[in-house]
Formats: sequence, C-alpha cells, structure tokens
Amino acid sequence: MPDRPWGIPGISGTEYDARFAALERAGKDVHGEANFIAALGVSTVLDAGCGTGRVAIELARRGCEVAGIDRDPEFIRLARQKAPYLTWLEADLATFTLSTPENSRCCFEAIVLAGNVMLFVDPGSEATVIANVARHLAPGGFLVAGFQLHQPGKITLAHYDACATRAGLVLLERWSTWERVPWEPTSDYAVSVHRRPPAAE
Repeated sequence: MPDRPWGIPGISGTEYDARFAALERAGKDVHGEANFIAALGVSTVLDAGCGTGRVAIELARRGCEVAGIDRDPEFIRLARQKAPYLTWLEADLATFTLSTPENSRCCFEAIVLAGNVMLFVDPGSEATVIANVARHLAPGGFLVAGFQLHQPGKITLAHYDACATRAGLVLLERWSTWERVPWEPTSDYAVSVHRRPPAAE
C-alpha cells in the first residue's frame, strides 16, 4: 500500500487495528490516551485525527459523549463500522466545522490530538489546524496533544506552543508520556495540555 499523501505510513486501517489488538492480547494497556483524557473529568470529547476510532470508542465506553474526525476515508469507514452509534466526520482538521441545529459550532470540554496527529497535517498548516480545533473548545476546555519531538521538518514544541497561544489557549501541564511521566527538555515525546480560559476569566 502506498504512503498516504499527508505522510502517514502506508498501513491499512485493518493492519493498524491488528497491531493494537495484538498488544492488548499481550497484556499491554493500549488505552493510555483515554486514561489521560478521562482523568480530566470531562464529558464531551472530540477525537481530532481519530484514525479507526480506538481512543474515541474507549472514551464512549466510559460514558463520554464523543465525536471523531479524520481525513482518511478508510479509517473513518472502519470507525463507523465499529461504532455506528458515534459521530464520525471525514474532513480536514484545518477546515472542518461541527455543528448542530441548536449550536452553530459544537463546543467540547476536551479535544485530543493523539497518535502524532500534529506530525501528519500538511506542512505549513499547523497554526491553521490548531486555531480551527481550538474554536471548537468550550470555555475552560482542554486541548491535549501528544507527538514525537525532534522530527526533521515537523512541528517543534516551541512552534506548537506559539500556535496555541495565538489561538487563545494557555499551557497547563506537559508530560513525556500519556502515563504522566514528567517531561524534560531532553524528552523525545510530549503530551501537552492547553486550556481555553473560562468565560469569566
């Protein structure tokens, strides 16, 4: 299978799911991202760059109201097959809008960008992606992103923070893993939690 044009390695959705199924059979906890988001105490979550729905489906199982968005049609198709009761949108993170008849823009208590999503967006679109995602955050809501650092040609942590600041978000905490191992400047992975200030602030 050829590489996808936005740089995701050429792996099918079925193969992607099989990898995590094998890890789970081996006794590994494959729900680190869901554990992290659930610990924030939120009830509505957007899984941005959801892939085949692994994180979104687990959060829904725990009682969260969840929607997922991804621009890979095969991944979204598999997510819909696995969880047709959830909202799935095939769209680009830089341009999507989620809305309801009652609300011109759905607002979520948390939005998660897991699985190196920020490394897979179109080069140069990072600020647009973060701004568009942030517009879907409720006041006081959390934007949580985890991605590899020190990747040539990919977004740096300083650039990510600058984009989040321009989008009106404030950095709350940063870890080197989804299991909350403390982050150090030498860490090769970062999980960053930014927050939209509550309306009263």
